[in-house]
Parts: sequence; structure tokens; C-alpha cells
Amino acid sequence: MKVILMERIEKLGQMGDVVNVKPGFARNFLLPRGKAMRATEANRAHFEVQRAQLEAVNLEQCSEAQAVADKMMDVSVVLVRQAGDAGQLYGSVNARDISDALKEAGFTITRNQVRQAVPIKNLGLHMVLISLHPEVSIEITANVARSAEEAAIQAETGMAIMTQAEADAKAEAEELEVAFAVPVEATAEETFSDKTETEEEEAKDDA
Repeated sequence: MKVILMERIEKLGQMGDVVNVKPGFARNFLLPRGKAMRATEANRAHFEVQRAQLEAVNLEQCSEAQAVADKMMDVSVVLVRQAGDAGQLYGSVNARDISDALKEAGFTITRNQVRQAVPIKNLGLHMVLISLHPEVSIEITANVARSAEEAAIQAETGMAIMTQAEADAKAEAEELEVAFAVPVEATAEETFSDKTETEEEEAKDDA
């Protein structure tokens, strides 16, 4: 289906571009959200008449979004969660959680503006992309910790905090990985060498 983009859409095109998209994507996302309209002759003519006004509105919105982005530089939100071994969360931190945390910090950000491919499932500092406008995005830090005190330490050190038991368990796991990481080639060489020496000794005995 051919549509006229009413705003910049990532990986599709700029405002005013006529692009070919899957019908389902157009009907379920682009058209109902006003991000595009069907590329009929009437709609093309209407867009051209409104182009200057639409571009002016887009420019204003882009400027406003950039102003917000400037205020959000180096923003970090703290999300307190329970976690188990090696810092794994009991649950996860999703786009809604981050949106709510940003609202508490004074920024009106919707869940749909949080560009999060997968939920956060571990303690630590996580970079999250926030889309303020089709042409303006900003990265913020999601500081996931067991408490506000641990979050402050994580922010200072840049590392997730683990209990001593968790640290010992992680160290033990790493030691086991190293212990069992014996190259197959080396094992084969040793086995072949041992076999050769044994055969030589047997030959001497027979002689």
C-alpha cells in the first residue's frame, strides 16, 4: 500500500515522501495515528497545499523537543527492585516503569516514547533511548538497584552491586569456566603423545 508520510518515520522516509508499506502496518499503525495517509491523488494535492504549514508545525515541535532533550542531558532515574543471584531481578523493568520514573523526575514521557527492545532483567546502569520527536532522541540512564543507597554507589562506580555471596558465586563460576576451558587440540595432542610413548616402551620390551 502506498502512503504519504506526515512526519519522519525511521527506516521509511521523511515528511511528504510517498512510500510503499505493508497494508497491516498502514491500517494498524500509520493511518490511525495520523503518521501517514493513503497516497490518493486527492490526498497528494491536499498535502501539497498544506505542506508549508505542516513543515512549520513540525519545525516548532522539533525545536520544543530539542529543548526538552537539552534538559534531559545526563538524566538518570533510579528504579529499586529485588534481585537474586548475580544481580538477576525478580521480574523486570519495562518501558512503563521507565516512563513513570521519568514523570516523577519531572519529564512527561509516555510509554511509547521509551525505545526499549527488551525489558531490563539485571541490576546495574542501563542506557535507554527516549524518542521525543521523530527527529529528536536522547539517551537516559536507568539505574536499577536494590535500594537508593546501592543506586548511589552504582552511579559513582558505574558497576552493579552484588552481595558477597553473589560475588563469590560469580567468581566460582568463572573459575569453573577457566578450569574446563581446555582446548580440544591440546587434549588430542597429549593423548596421542601418551599413546606413542607407551607403544615405544612396549616395542623395547618385545625387543
